[in-house]
Amino acid sequence: EVLEAILQDFGISYPPGAGRKELIDCLNRFLLGQASRSGGAVLIIDEAQNLSVPVLEQIRILSNIETHREKLLQIILLGQRELRDKLESPSLRQLNQRISIRYHLSPLGRDETARYIEHRLTVAGASGGIEFTPGAYEAIYRYADGVPRLVNLLADRALLAGYVAGSSNITKEMVLEGHRSLAGEGNGSRTMLRPGMFRHLRVSLPAVGLAFLCGVLSVGFLQS
Repeated sequence: EVLEAILQDFGISYPPGAGRKELIDCLNRFLLGQASRSGGAVLIIDEAQNLSVPVLEQIRILSNIETHREKLLQIILLGQRELRDKLESPSLRQLNQRISIRYHLSPLGRDETARYIEHRLTVAGASGGIEFTPGAYEAIYRYADGVPRLVNLLADRALLAGYVAGSSNITKEMVLEGHRSLAGEGNGSRTMLRPGMFRHLRVSLPAVGLAFLCGVLSVGFLQS
């Protein structure tokens, strides 16, 4: 199914009921055609931590598609921290050795958290009609500790509190009200936020590493 999805996304036709070898052959012909026209191909797989070990092993096999001069397919895996743990398992040692670039995204800083919220508001079409106070930004950063998914949760609840209050000026008190509503839902530790609870997740930002197979595989780990 993964091979079929890859071929469909590249716009490659294949015979109905084709087996794995036939699908790989179709992909190989497409990639050779791209290379003959000086074109490259990049396969980006998001939420890669959800892939099973056999599927990840299949991804490793795809990284072997090459000519005598160059690799034909660049592969980028994006995922949460669980992806790193999975890749470090003995069963995926060969795939882990193929990764030439690793990049870890740290949680957002205070200023980045504020800019992130402003960006989300702009994309949603707020056009400056909604404003978060400095205290609101600080409270969101303090409770979410810069983790984007948690920033989204708190900002969403704060906006809801502002809507109920009939105010487009989102204050610290509205953020605290949103936090209390999350904590009261009893959905487990994921929503029971407290200052600094995610600080242990911080990792260094610089990109690491070079070399094996000249950039055929790269991987990014995103904070959950």
